Amino acid sequence: MLRALSLSIAQLGDPAFLKVLAKSLALTLVIFVILGIGLWFLLDWFIAWLGWRENGGVAAFAALLLTILGAWFLFRIVAIGVINLFADAIVAAVERKHYPQAAERATSPPFALQARVALGSVGRAIGYNLLALPLYILLLVTGIGPIVLAVLLNGWLLSRDLSELVLARHRPPAEWRDWMRAKRGERYQLGLVAALLFVVPVVNLLAPILGAAMATHMFHGGKP
Repeated sequence: MLRALSLSIAQLGDPAFLKVLAKSLALTLVIFVILGIGLWFLLDWFIAWLGWRENGGVAAFAALLLTILGAWFLFRIVAIGVINLFADAIVAAVERKHYPQAAERATSPPFALQARVALGSVGRAIGYNLLALPLYILLLVTGIGPIVLAVLLNGWLLSRDLSELVLARHRPPAEWRDWMRAKRGERYQLGLVAALLFVVPVVNLLAPILGAAMATHMFHGGKP
């Protein structure tokens, strides 16, 4: 994983990486802006329904605060869902540079498959983190407990999400499960490293890109 991470960091200046980074960050920002506007209208309606008198400032402030908190907690979920839509360009760039023979054999997945993988990733992340919510709350007394749980749980989720980005180019979906089982240990290492990257401020903006690149190196086992 250290080799995969170092090679991925070294390739961050690749035009394909920068293009996907710009598109994914822009789409992620648009999603949170839409979320914030939706919350504003919802809170404004709720305040009016309660019969409170205010000029919209309270609703706007509450919506802004909730959006910021939502961005903090939901960024990984949204970012991985978004990167699934553009990840093929990252995987292809890594393969062209480090695994040219694999790049020649690869087939770009159809958008429908990419969208299905993205929706599956988002659904699993929301579902499992909601199930773990009571444990997150209980661990608040430990201070660091929720972060440790988030890394362990999301590392497990990312181990599948990131692997599927590469599998989509090289294997039919019917064969994914067998490969996942065979590479369980390596995948979880990948997921843990990616989950840790999401915890670090600023670095978390690059985490989806680095995760997709690392998954490519893991899939090919470092062999050109």
